[in-house]
Amino acid sequence: MGPSSTFDQFGTSPTPDRGGKRSNPDFRHHITPFHFFFQLRFPIKRKLKLAQVHKQRKAKRKKLFISRVLAMATNTQEQQSQAGRHQEVGHKSLLQSDALYQYILETSVYPREPEPMKELRDLTAKHPWNLMTTSADEGQFLNMLLKLINAKNTMEIGVYTGYSLLATALAIPDDGKILAMDVNRENYELGLPVIQKAGVAHKIDFKEGPALPVLDQLVEDEKNHGSFDFIFVDADKDNYLNYHKRLIELVKVGGLIGYDNTLWNGSVVAPPDAPLRKYVRYYRDFVMELNKALAVDPRIEICMLPVGDGITLCRRVK
Repeated sequence: MGPSSTFDQFGTSPTPDRGGKRSNPDFRHHITPFHFFFQLRFPIKRKLKLAQVHKQRKAKRKKLFISRVLAMATNTQEQQSQAGRHQEVGHKSLLQSDALYQYILETSVYPREPEPMKELRDLTAKHPWNLMTTSADEGQFLNMLLKLINAKNTMEIGVYTGYSLLATALAIPDDGKILAMDVNRENYELGLPVIQKAGVAHKIDFKEGPALPVLDQLVEDEKNHGSFDFIFVDADKDNYLNYHKRLIELVKVGGLIGYDNTLWNGSVVAPPDAPLRKYVRYYRDFVMELNKALAVDPRIEICMLPVGDGITLCRRVK
């Protein structure tokens, strides 16, 4: 049998290989309509496929660009929202309405805030830990409360720059006393010039260091039992129960103990798997343990108020 019209005598295909090279030098003599169609079809198909891939990539890039723009817009809105959210330093309000909280500040708090307290609040705003300070509305509340109960001999555990301390000092009489304790004297001395300028520094006996050893010394001397009219605690939450065991002996019957942050950023009702900041999650259990203990303590009457970050007032009844 002679060579076929498709393969030459060496069995070589006259059609181009994948590299586009002709394996048969006489390929031009073997061209057919089929070969022409075959040659055109695959390059066109490849071009169509490439165009489709390009179109998909372009759509994907466009989608990614839009998502990034939307994310940037969302972040900007959040930043603007945060910028306008609770301008008050040390804000810990649990009110869900920012406008309502700002209304309270601008209508009731700021117009009546004593000038020394405003000065100390502004000074504290520049401190990197300013969130630790007592909020202005809570400072106003404490000031009025102390006047209502005619407090004279008081105690404060946890001072920071002294905003709540100043609110107390301005409320009690000129011969009143405040035993103030904090582990950081430097923060206290930051606000001390304002307290001195207000003319109430002589009422304050500041002790630097942990409060428990000082409380133990006070409890050992029976003349200190029932000698305090008011005690305010805004310190290490993991020691609140330890403080309570001692303070209940030191506050007088009819006197008040105020525990700050007893709603702890609202985390007391958060589900176990809620995304909380580490320090919030760590202290939450201690705060909840305190709240449960105070609720069943027969020696006191309690009132938990959503002022600031939550303050629980304990009135000793026996």
